[in-house]
Amino acid sequence: MKIYGFWNNKGGTGKTSLSFQTATAYAHAHPDEKILTVDVCPQANLSELLLGGLVNGGSTRLLEIQGGLVRATIGGYFQLRLPSPYSPPTFDPRDFITHPSDFNDAIPTNIDLLAGDPLLELQANAISTLANNQIPGTNSWIAVIDWLSDFLAGIQDEYDTVFVDANPSFSIYTQIALSTVELLVLPVMADDSSRRAIQNAFSLIYGLKLPSDIYLAYAFPTKLREAGRPLPKVHSIVKNRLTQYMGPSSAYASVLQSIDRDVAQLLVTNPEIFDFTVPAEGMVEIRDFQTTGVVAFARGCPFYAMRSGRLEVEGQRIQVNEPYRLDCVAAVDNLASRL
Repeated sequence: MKIYGFWNNKGGTGKTSLSFQTATAYAHAHPDEKILTVDVCPQANLSELLLGGLVNGGSTRLLEIQGGLVRATIGGYFQLRLPSPYSPPTFDPRDFITHPSDFNDAIPTNIDLLAGDPLLELQANAISTLANNQIPGTNSWIAVIDWLSDFLAGIQDEYDTVFVDANPSFSIYTQIALSTVELLVLPVMADDSSRRAIQNAFSLIYGLKLPSDIYLAYAFPTKLREAGRPLPKVHSIVKNRLTQYMGPSSAYASVLQSIDRDVAQLLVTNPEIFDFTVPAEGMVEIRDFQTTGVVAFARGCPFYAMRSGRLEVEGQRIQVNEPYRLDCVAAVDNLASRL
């Protein structure tokens, strides 16, 4: 089972839209594989997309799942773990898994979902407290960080590939998600805040360029390494939402080139954190999805399954241009083919 994570500690980089389109494109291209999507985000936007999107009942279905007799969400599973934080109770992971194609016929039948949940925000303080308890003979932090790994261990023979959509924050539930991830996809935008964000991401996950050594003992990578656990490797850096106006001398291009330089330097000083050896192998460019993206996400529809022409969104007829749709399909297929 290979586990990919989509994360950046800056919001608005297109993380969820990319994870939705990439996971569905990957599943469509690999019909013999079983795919699990894990939405570790209180907003649960990935879950809403998979369940039908804004206009096809995704929100309503998500609320029904969250209000079920068994709360079939990541929050429902964490709620089960709160009384038993340091050793897994007896449970069946399948009780918490939803089949999106039962509700949204645009989604491949080989995709399953562990849905997101706003409960995560309410649970965060309690989970952090449990992780920091001092118990002789028990590494409390690792026991809590393993919650998602414990979940996946019960179904590891049933799935080939897992896609984890993680929240931009670096709260305890995000750390639980990232500790499980093997290969990391980092979306960035063509602005300087994205450059700073990717530098922050490397500090948070790998402990690089921390402002003071005082933080090192408490850092996420230090705790994982001390427990003999691997850190995720950076698989791809996705330059997302590029526009047709980005010429070689534009300010946008300069920022992206500076990201290239930063990554090239890290490949020399810290090659162990990457799954590629030269920047070109790990950099992926995705043009802005524009109107095609707005319609696809409103309808909870992968690009490859969406038709062109005038489509209805919230009572309005919006034109989807076929060449633009095909460009979107090609961009997402390029990313999915690298996985």
